[in-house]
Amino acid sequence: MTGDSRSISMLVETLRWRDGKLELLDQRMLPARVEFVSCATAQEVADAIRGMVIRGAPAIGCAAAYGIALEALRLKDAAPAAFLSGVDQAFQALAASRPTAVNLFWALERMRAAVKAAGQARPADIAARLLDEAQRIVSADIAANRAMGAHGAALIADGARVFTHCNAGALATAGHGTALGVIRSAVASGKRVSVIVDETRPFLQGARLTAWELGREGIPVTLITDNMSGHLMSRGEIDAVIVGADRIAANGDVANKIGTYMIAVLARRHGIPFYVAAPLSTLDASLDNGGAIVIEEREASEVRGHAGVEWAPAGVAVRNPVFDITPAELVTALITEKGVVRAPDRGKLAALLV
Repeated sequence: MTGDSRSISMLVETLRWRDGKLELLDQRMLPARVEFVSCATAQEVADAIRGMVIRGAPAIGCAAAYGIALEALRLKDAAPAAFLSGVDQAFQALAASRPTAVNLFWALERMRAAVKAAGQARPADIAARLLDEAQRIVSADIAANRAMGAHGAALIADGARVFTHCNAGALATAGHGTALGVIRSAVASGKRVSVIVDETRPFLQGARLTAWELGREGIPVTLITDNMSGHLMSRGEIDAVIVGADRIAANGDVANKIGTYMIAVLARRHGIPFYVAAPLSTLDASLDNGGAIVIEEREASEVRGHAGVEWAPAGVAVRNPVFDITPAELVTALITEKGVVRAPDRGKLAALLV
């Protein structure tokens, strides 16, 4: 896995296939510099996902699909048994990279189905099919995001001050974004929209990524700390909240970046609509409710400090859950590529998947 720098003025691509390798925009480096990491194996992709080079549920799924294709192409000249064994190990490595984002497992299941559909084909032919399938997953993600944007833009009033948490933009997807995709589409339709984004401790996705994305496009953005949103809501300075999601249970409970639940409660208290934008690949009908969603916990070092600077006492105990669960009853509407679902519940979500 290697890195190379680019000018910060380049067109931002979260991930791209070039010369038989997967290049990932290293989101740990933003906004200071734009740097791409090149992956040649499934294990390198898994390491990049685990290490937060790439993050955001849809983007993780797309990267994982390419990771399977990489391994298949690397083994295309192997004997069939060795090829299938190596590809299976790739599936295992990628599935273990992060536990909460369901899009990862959705994408891997699509790739497994492609292997099964290939039957007794030659390894080289299976590898080609897997690369085609990965590219279809990427194209479908972009199309879904643009459809979500079109549906969700109607919910955003002209002049709205929209609050968002974490990063659910182009950097979290194959392109356009989910929550930020709705904002982009509203702006493209001629609406005047300004955005308030919180830092999103401890990894600072809001401060480093969302503020950077919006600023580059000239969309007015104001950065606040994570503990300021209630104050602004109480003063009538936020008109709507829109976030993404990493997994949505069958009953509509939403797993998203830690802090989302708190924001949803505050929005309900102040009568502010709370929207979730997510593709259908984020719905997990196998889980009855949010209590069944596995919540990833990451290293204590992320809470003790950032970028090599530590401000907490050495040895202090740390909790670092990466996600929390927002009950469906707090979600005003779910925005999907199939349309807007108000007050999402088990029956409405089941109908979406038909």
